[in-house]
Amino acid sequence: MVSVKKEGVLLSKTALGFENEGVLNPAVIKDDEFIHLFYRAVSKGNYSSIGYCRLKGPLTIEERKITPVITPSEEYETQGVEDPRIVKIDDLFYLTYTAYDGVNAMGALATSKDLVSFEKMGVIVPQVTFEQFKHLAECKSEVNEKYIRYNQPWGTDDKDGKKLFIWDKNVIFFPRRINNRLHFIHRIRPDIQIADVQQLDELTEDFWRQYIMNLENNIMLAPMYEHEVSYIGGGCPPIETEDGWLMIYHGVHDSLTGYVYNACAALFEIDNPRKEIARLPYPLFSPDESWEKIGYVNNVCFPTGAILNDDRLYIYYGAADENIACASVSLNELLAELKVNARYI
Repeated sequence: MVSVKKEGVLLSKTALGFENEGVLNPAVIKDDEFIHLFYRAVSKGNYSSIGYCRLKGPLTIEERKITPVITPSEEYETQGVEDPRIVKIDDLFYLTYTAYDGVNAMGALATSKDLVSFEKMGVIVPQVTFEQFKHLAECKSEVNEKYIRYNQPWGTDDKDGKKLFIWDKNVIFFPRRINNRLHFIHRIRPDIQIADVQQLDELTEDFWRQYIMNLENNIMLAPMYEHEVSYIGGGCPPIETEDGWLMIYHGVHDSLTGYVYNACAALFEIDNPRKEIARLPYPLFSPDESWEKIGYVNNVCFPTGAILNDDRLYIYYGAADENIACASVSLNELLAELKVNARYI
């Protein structure tokens, strides 16, 4: 078993109007000597924006802004901008988030050159109804029944005058081009899917039609073990190591008291990240502390960002959908344990 240290709660909600219900699920990136943390801030009525704080070292807060740095401004995100992740590719920061309009939750992108001003690029995942998705996905083979169970709307194809689309969340870019192509993961439950393009303007309706028709070939990771049996989803941006791309993701299983969200780990080939090398057969860490077990949503460890400090990997996560906490682990120990559990697919 990998030894994980729970570092405790790093950030909690305040009385400020934009974050008085909770702070959670941060995007984290180190640039120069500072660690920048962009977090989901929730106000009453479940409206989300993106707050900001700056760290000096993995656990020391140096500055925290009293107003959000990214707010809903487009029709596709009227209810909130949620669950950001961030990477830097070449000289551009890619901040992905879930755009929620009160009905649909879809992966969107904003870019920045300075981490101060962000340009919203819009929704980048497929905008398809369940029936369209099912028709395309079943063109070549029968789709996993969990795709039906988790994504089929009940009784209507629209809500509040808006067409219902498949929810596609957890969009996360790899932190560099691979074979000169941009790679990113996303999640239509229950699996994690992967896509790659040379340029973002290739993400057209036709691209996504062909992609869904070949869905089986675009599944990067599927549930395997008991702790992730319900569904899985992306967590932190992939971390490049000498042994492969390390991915910290979340795995979910059902219990008598509801879903339990665990932090999990897997390893993928450097030049072909669709190829799984290994994964832990148990959670990296699970909700066992009070701040993880009791909150706005109970029993949640939802990892979304990680920073490597020497050999120590600091993993930042949403705890019970109310606080931001951190856990740390030896990178070498984690990689060694993954290699013990190597599985070539």
